[in-house]
This record gives sequence, structure tokens and C-alpha cells, in this order.
Amino acid sequence: MIGFGIVGSLLFLLMLAVLELNKNTVLGFILLIAVTVGFAVLFIKVLHGGKWYWKALGWLGWIGAFVLILLLTWPPMKRVPAYEGKTPTYTEVVSLEKGDVRGVVIDGGAVELYAGIPYAKPPVGDLRWREPQDPEPWTDVLTADHFAPMCMQPVGLPIVDSLKQIIGFHDYRISLNDNYRAAVSEDGLYMNVWKPAGKVENLPVLVYIHGGTLQTGQPWYGDYAGTGLAREGVIVVNLGYRLGVFGYLADETLQSESGHGTTGNYGLLDQIKALEWVRDNIAAFGGDPNNVTLAGESAGAASVSAICTSPLAEGLFRRVLLESSTVASVEPPHSFRSFDDAIASGNELKARYGVKTGDELRKLDAKTLVNEAYTQHFMTVDGYALTETPYESYKKGVHNEEAILHGYNSEESGPFLILGNANLKSYESRVRGFFGEYADEVLDLYRPTTDDEAKDYWAQIYGAIFFNYPHYCLNRLAVENGIPVYEYYFSRHNGRLGAWHSGELPYVYGNLAKDSRLFNARDYALEGEMTSYVLNFMKTGDPNGEGLPAWENNSDSARVLEFGDTTAMTGEKYLALYAIMDRMTDWGK
Repeated sequence: MIGFGIVGSLLFLLMLAVLELNKNTVLGFILLIAVTVGFAVLFIKVLHGGKWYWKALGWLGWIGAFVLILLLTWPPMKRVPAYEGKTPTYTEVVSLEKGDVRGVVIDGGAVELYAGIPYAKPPVGDLRWREPQDPEPWTDVLTADHFAPMCMQPVGLPIVDSLKQIIGFHDYRISLNDNYRAAVSEDGLYMNVWKPAGKVENLPVLVYIHGGTLQTGQPWYGDYAGTGLAREGVIVVNLGYRLGVFGYLADETLQSESGHGTTGNYGLLDQIKALEWVRDNIAAFGGDPNNVTLAGESAGAASVSAICTSPLAEGLFRRVLLESSTVASVEPPHSFRSFDDAIASGNELKARYGVKTGDELRKLDAKTLVNEAYTQHFMTVDGYALTETPYESYKKGVHNEEAILHGYNSEESGPFLILGNANLKSYESRVRGFFGEYADEVLDLYRPTTDDEAKDYWAQIYGAIFFNYPHYCLNRLAVENGIPVYEYYFSRHNGRLGAWHSGELPYVYGNLAKDSRLFNARDYALEGEMTSYVLNFMKTGDPNGEGLPAWENNSDSARVLEFGDTTAMTGEKYLALYAIMDRMTDWGK
């Protein structure tokens, strides 16, 4: 009986953990407790003294009942509430071009949040793979108290997402208030607005484009939510945009349908449409449409750097903040491809599904097409949103921004090499595979003698290839064009992501958890510095201000401001590697 108690208790706790991590409904917990009590009574009174096979059947029956409970109480998809608690406090009504809206008061009354406001018609049915259209007007007051569904994207098992949160972020919290999955839909062109509570006027505005390789992501995640900056007196707008195959499929039949002859940049066009919405509506929230900073991280930053040279975005923003990506190099390493490659990929997709026309493509089920996200997540030169590569535009002096704040993290490669970093045996082949005839020069710079060195060197090189070097390219193009440019290097380690890709986000946007053991006094001081730099930059185009370490304009592309255990200017550490990459890509020719 003691063995039964120990094994049964451990198995019961494991079942509870699975239900919690998988976000099953509360009914699942109730049913599991009831079935477990029934099994315990049955075992003690009937099975305990019986044959071994009856005991085995009892155990299997209990486990089988758990599996059935797991499936029957699977978490439903729901829109995520924009407020905490059961009873929200609503804002006053705000009148927009298409109708009236009211939001919710959050952050102890300091911030107002208007979630799920449409900025374009739902891109469904005949509007799939067409330029975004103005939203329909509405007559009743729109209650904006829930975030809109994430734009269509591949969705994993809830338990996998929870384990990622535990292993990667170390900040998972047990709760019975989140027993659902965030809704996903093709109908996802909505935005969220955070503002200081009460009546405000002419405040700086930050428009944020989320990352996710142009395949995944949502515009309300806590690290880059607008609460932290809105608390400091600015307005923040986050937006959803078409992703994967729905946002970046390029096809000649779709191109022929377009009045602008465009295809392949639907997600990019959504982002520009959102900027137009901000221009036309943000004053109603107290924002200044003539003082907009466009920001993004990872694929969001890649999008920002493309928008910087789009003729459609001229006059829609003044300054930009780019974190951990650009597409400003001669050959962008991700999120971008040539138009010919985009069309070829689109033709391959049509062949896979046996279709030939745009109408036939639109009849394909979204739940099937979403699995093409990996093949269709690249911007391209479509002749409309982008008339040439950003590099080519900058070389001609064509750009939309008047100041740039940008940078990268010291361990950008962290999440991308978890399951596949180099060792001493594989290191040289990896270097030769990427650098080709230039590999010997790279090996002279980074020649490991141990597995640990090989792992460290490849992590640095990988980060430089995909993230750091594109920032170096953008910085030099900015200098050539006389654009004030301030570059950072984030190296702060903490108990969470540290200096991995996206690790800087909660510092930049003022969203470090205040009750977390993952951060210490230095982290909160650094958060204050970084948000102050951003606020100053939004207001004046210069991040410097009273009480802050001096941030020099990176006019020689060799000096960056390091955010680490201290905040101070330091030298760019990869210049020798960058010189090799310049020769590989014929930079400047």
C-alpha cells in the first residue's frame, strides 16, 4: 500500500502538471480529482488483494481516463483580455474616423489600453492576397477590451509553449485564469493603443512591429507591450500584420490582379496601412501624428528597415528604432529574397497544391496553407512597396527617416543554436560552408582548440552573420546619408533570457517584472536608462539627456554604447569579420 501511495501520488501530480502546462480547462482538474479518488477507493477496497493483472488493468484504466480527460477538456481558443481581473474599468469614448471606441484602464489607473481596433478590412475571401483596404465604419461604440486574434500562423501544442516559457524565459507562473489558447485567424488586421490615462495632447507616438521571422508573433506580448512607455508619457501602438504564406506569397496571377502590379509584400503593405491609420487617427488619443517613431525587433526590425526606403511610407514617421535585425546589407541574410526567387517559390507552392490561378489559391483552406509559413516569409522587391533593395535606395540617398537608434545583443544566436551548435569536429566545415573562399581568413580570426571554443566561436560568427553585420551596414549607410545614428550593444546577463535574441525587449520598453527574482538592482537601473534614452530619442531624435551616460553618434561605425553591467561607449568587436563579409558581398560597389 505504501508503494501504491507513493507511485499514485507522483503520477497524480504529473497529471496535474500536464493539465496546467497544457492550459486545459478547470473542468479537467475537477474530473481528474474525481477519477483519481474513485480509482484510489477501488484499488484499496477491491484491487489491492486481487490478481496482478486486475491491478494492472486498474492502473491502465486510470491513465486512460486521464488521457480522455486531457482530450475532452482541451483548452479552447479565445481572444486574450486586455485587462486583469473579472470586472474592467472602461475609458471615456474616443471618436475615430470610422466610429467610436472605448478601452480599459490598466496599470493601477495610470494607463488606458484600446485593444483590437480594426485598421483594415479582414483580408479573407476575395481579399486574401490583396492590398489592405480601409475598414468598414461602425455605428455602435466599439468596446476594445480584448486583443484581436493573432494573424494566421502555425500553432504548437500548449504544453510545448509552456515548456519553452519555463526553459527559455524561466518566468512561468501557475494560474487557472489562462486556461485557453490565444485565438488565431486570417482576420487579424487590428491594432492596440496604449496611452497615459486622462486627457493628453500632442504626445510622441511609438509604432511597434513585432518579430517572429515574419511567420509568427502577436502585438500584445508583455515584453514589448506599451504599458511601460505609456506610463512615462507617450503613446504606443502595436499591430498585427499578415504572416507567412498569407503575408508574403508572390505569384504572377496575383500580381496581374493588383491595380498596382504588386505581389509578395502583403504583410509589409499592412504595416504601411497601419501607419496611415496612425496618421489619421492618433490625434484622437492625444498623440502627435507629426512625431511618430517606428520601432521593431528581429523580423519587425527587418520590416522597419524596409519601410525606411518604401515610397509608400514617406512622411508617415520621423525616427526609427531597430533591434536585432535590418535588411540594409547588400544581400540580407534573412526575411528578404529576390523577386525571381519569390515567384519561383510561389510557383512551387501552386504545383504542390495543384492550382493555377489566384481564385484557386483562395479556395485553399487556411489551416492547410498555414503550414507553408516556412516557405513564404520573405519580403521582396515588388516594384510598389519596394522599388529596389533598401541597400540600393540608401546608396542613392533615398530614405524616410531623419534619425536612427539601433543595435544588437551579445548572444543573438542563443535560441537558434540550442539544438545545433558546433563542436571541434563540425566547426571548420560550418565556416567553410558559409564563407567559401574566404573561410581561411575567418579561421585565422577564430580558430578553436576545444569543443567549448568551437561552440563559442560559432555562436559569435552565427550572430554576426544574421544580426550584427546588417546593423553595421545600416550604420554606414546612415552616415553616408547624413542621418544621426546611435548604435547599442546589449550584453546584460540576468536570470531570464539575458543577452540572447530579444533579451533586451523588456528593458527598452520598461516592462521588467517588478516582483521577479530574475532581476536585480542593476537590471532595474538599466531599464530606467534604456527607457530614458528611448523617450529622449522619440522626442528630439537624440537619446542623450541629463543624468545619462553620453551616447555618441556612431559616425565612424566603430563605437557603440554597451548596455551591460555598466553603461559606456565601447569599440565594435567584429570589425575584422565585417571586413571579410564586405568583400564577400562587394559592399560599396
